[in-house]
Amino acid sequence: MSLLVACCIISFAINHKYNKLNKMMESRFTVLTLGVDDLEKSLKFYHDGLGLPTNGIIGKEFEHGAAVFFDLKHGMKLALYSRSDLAWDAKISKHPRAATEISIGYNVRKKDEVDSIMKLAQKAGATITKPAQKAFWGGYSGYFKDPDGHLWEILWNPQLIPED
Repeated sequence: MSLLVACCIISFAINHKYNKLNKMMESRFTVLTLGVDDLEKSLKFYHDGLGLPTNGIIGKEFEHGAAVFFDLKHGMKLALYSRSDLAWDAKISKHPRAATEISIGYNVRKKDEVDSIMKLAQKAGATITKPAQKAFWGGYSGYFKDPDGHLWEILWNPQLIPED
């Protein structure tokens, strides 16, 4: 075993033990839940329009349980949940939509994929807020809003090419 590998293993073990002892969060998330106004419409947008894999709406047998989960790479999931039910579950007041609170970045491997995905999203019912164009930071990007106003940035950043 090389010295570098040994140092990496020791570093991981120390950090893992430190995080467990201090009860700190690991640097990851597994589910991104979007509050939506119309679960059926949003399911159609993400599944039929954008092609994300799902088993459809689950949990309808529960009063506040209807949700949709899309399987993403690396064990991550995108979830759709009624805005009203999300507010109920989190014990907060339901607020008006605000697209500027968060944007979801989707980085592609090739510059021309940005245009393809923007067209796909528009065909599925998205509103293009900023057509794809050269970005000041050296890449290429555009923005759209899904049917519930969630802001997506489709981008090609040569410094952040996603793994397969």
